[in-house]
Amino acid sequence: MIQEFKNFIARGNVVDMAVGIIIGAAFTAIVTSLVGDLINPVIGLITGGIDFSGWFYALDGGDYASLAAAAEAGAPVFAIGSFVMAVINFLIVAFVVFLLVKMVNRIKEAAEKPEEPAEEASKGPTELEVLLEIRDALKKG
Repeated sequence: MIQEFKNFIARGNVVDMAVGIIIGAAFTAIVTSLVGDLINPVIGLITGGIDFSGWFYALDGGDYASLAAAAEAGAPVFAIGSFVMAVINFLIVAFVVFLLVKMVNRIKEAAEKPEEPAEEASKGPTELEVLLEIRDALKKG
């Protein structure tokens, strides 16, 4: 059983998956910063200062100054802005992953593509054809 586990862990797929998860976690922090620090201000500018991250609806009918205040009061809320930001984060991550997969596939195709034979300098007869012609000419002569 232990040997089977060692074999499982030693396979490349498990190691690749672990590296992917670690890179993905680090990439998530970058995307969160991108959305929060760069995209949200632009969206806020376009929408007249609306901050999606603070957009919520209190289900108890209370009036709270912020999502944090509602959470502190223990009010149930629909955190619509948090959901919108999660969707934006997902779309950005999905697009970047799409671009990465597309790039990797192009690199794989280029590496697996068989080399095309070099074009002949002239379209004349091959060496074998010339030798056969010489042989035939010598037989006649």
